[in-house]
Amino acid sequence: QVQLVESGGGLVQPGGSLSLSCAASGSIFSGATMGWYRQAPGKQRELVAVITSGGITNYANSVKGRFTISRDNAKKSVYLQMNSLNPEDTAVYYCNYRYTSLISWGQGTQVTVSS
Repeated sequence: QVQLVESGGGLVQPGGSLSLSCAASGSIFSGATMGWYRQAPGKQRELVAVITSGGITNYANSVKGRFTISRDNAKKSVYLQMNSLNPEDTAVYYCNYRYTSLISWGQGTQVTVSS
């Protein structure tokens, strides 16, 4: 089992920035892919960004150029730097761990972009 704990959400004004962190614990496989997903009210959960163990990244088109995902394998952590936030980014953000058929989710952290 892998446990994921997110932190860093909150309220920010449009155009502002936030940084999310996710710390993993438990039976961690170094080859796992980690990432961030989000779910806005009334919408399905969607991919935001993922990063492989080798550092290959993939972003949703809606966040390209604004968000940056990174990871620290030694700290078993993944991060999401979010810049130029807009109200459409408001959602609960979930950390994700994936290794073959093993998938774990964090509890989620709320990000609200509003003036």
